[in-house]
Amino acid sequence: MVVVGNGKGKAGFGIGKANEVPEAIKKAVEQARKNMIDVPLKDSTIPHGVESKFGPSKVILKPAAKGHGMVAGRTMRAFFDVCGIRDITCKCLGSTNPINVLYATVKALKKIKTTGEENETASVKTT
Repeated sequence: MVVVGNGKGKAGFGIGKANEVPEAIKKAVEQARKNMIDVPLKDSTIPHGVESKFGPSKVILKPAAKGHGMVAGRTMRAFFDVCGIRDITCKCLGSTNPINVLYATVKALKKIKTTGEENETASVKTT
């Protein structure tokens, strides 16, 4: 399993299998680059709290004040490091299988809306 990112809000992860370790890493990096997502950032954290579930794993992500640091498990910490998120509080409930935790984390980060998107959805609901 490999996580890749640019440190400015883009990150992805991939899983590669092969007989040799270097070949597996190469496959995982290719898959991670294909599956990169854009994460909306507000300074060095996320704009609002969000939670998600994938299989038996459930993750809760909450923004933190600047300078607070990253309170997250090792699997989420690796993803947030390459993504550029420095201040966040996370909790993983249920299974802590790294693959399921990463899928749940990515699913939660995809749910994050920027202020423009929130206004658009609010106006759509009222009309």
